Amino acid sequence: MKPGSVSHPLRVAIIGSGPSGFYAAEHLLKQKDLTVEVDMFDRLPTPFGLVRGGVAPDHQKIKTVTKVYEKTAEHPGFRFYGHVEFGRDITREDIGRLYHAVIYATGAQTDRQLGVPGEDLPGSHPATEFVAWYNGHPDFRDCYFDLSQESVAVIGVGNVAMDVARILARSLDELHQTDIAEHALQALEKSRVRTITIIGRRGPVQAAFTNPEIKELGELQDTDVVAFPEDLELDPASEAIIGAGEDKVAAKNLEYLHEFAARTPGGRKHRIVLRFLFSPVEIIGKNRVEAIRLVRNELILDESGRLTAHPTDQFETIPVGLVFRSVGYRGVELPGVPFNHSWGTIPHHAGRVMTHVPEGERVVGDYVVGWIKRGPSGVIGTNKPDSIETVNALLEDLEAGQVLTPATPERTELEALLKERGVRWVTFDDWRRLDALEQAIGAEMGRPRVKLTTVDEMLAALGARPEAEPVGD
Repeated sequence: MKPGSVSHPLRVAIIGSGPSGFYAAEHLLKQKDLTVEVDMFDRLPTPFGLVRGGVAPDHQKIKTVTKVYEKTAEHPGFRFYGHVEFGRDITREDIGRLYHAVIYATGAQTDRQLGVPGEDLPGSHPATEFVAWYNGHPDFRDCYFDLSQESVAVIGVGNVAMDVARILARSLDELHQTDIAEHALQALEKSRVRTITIIGRRGPVQAAFTNPEIKELGELQDTDVVAFPEDLELDPASEAIIGAGEDKVAAKNLEYLHEFAARTPGGRKHRIVLRFLFSPVEIIGKNRVEAIRLVRNELILDESGRLTAHPTDQFETIPVGLVFRSVGYRGVELPGVPFNHSWGTIPHHAGRVMTHVPEGERVVGDYVVGWIKRGPSGVIGTNKPDSIETVNALLEDLEAGQVLTPATPERTELEALLKERGVRWVTFDDWRRLDALEQAIGAEMGRPRVKLTTVDEMLAALGARPEAEPVGD
């Protein structure tokens, strides 16, 4: 019998609970004339992935997207299993016995390397770690960043680089109005950081930050923003792009940058300096970061029509005591799942997992969405059409009878397995209790929320699960 009836529902596991996973769940559960059960797993007790652990704490409005995901979680066919790790608590082999399909939605959890000498010196950090630290991610709760340093370099000109610079430059009054992790707030209260230099290897037209992100830098309470006119001079190809109106985002970014270049610094507490057409060639220091050596680049149009950065013979050294590398995210390999190490993604065709691309074999029942599918590109909303594409592929395969044939496709079997393995899973109702607790603590301190930042304190706040608790939420 083809799965999808009331008596024989289509059972789908989703590994990861960020936006792409929730958009996939939403599209599955809204199918008419098809009964679907979605079980969503996350290694952490908390859902929402980078919305909780990656979106900057001073961007509260963006985080309201979770209201859409909460509606999906209310569907009777949906269950959340937090604090359940794929590959440890539940394996791909288990999936084959319990589900008709699995969707990997694990995102891009680590950073790309610069590949320069000195990159691993103390004081040189992936921006991903700093972001996770100030957002209260349990894995990074105990990271240390030497904020006694007065000068910091941020390598990269995407939105994450802007977030890092902005959090370092925010006034304490501004930070107290956010849900930044309490340990990070206390560390930033003692920060001696004064100058933050943001470095991009290509020109301002090629910068990846969005208009709101660059505009926001210029609105910080106690920060001067500096741009140099010579760094904003455009090569002929970039000039043509702006002149033709081909890239309105870049044109607006350039407008903001010229406005910064025209400002007279006001002697404020912090200074953000934007540099373009420079690449790091070495991070200098004996026992820790002391400076960063840069090479000036020029943009050259290659045969494919892409502007690429080429080093010149001009160098510059900037004294810094701290470096944050923000040159892209990479996915992490999952146990028993194909992985493209060159791209940091799961190989696929339209969301169907392949052993490799372009000529690999299809892995029946396995699908992928989000950054682990396409790489770290786009904004939160970009994940919705991406997830719909994958779910539509799954539904086509269901119609064609090309899904898994599990022996025991029932939630009772899953939960019996988790209990047997001693897994204390967290339900969505459990998460709501944690959510309410964090907001209550925050309200007492005049903040949106104060996050619980260790798994132990989350589980302790929830207490032991009663033995008589019914299956599911």
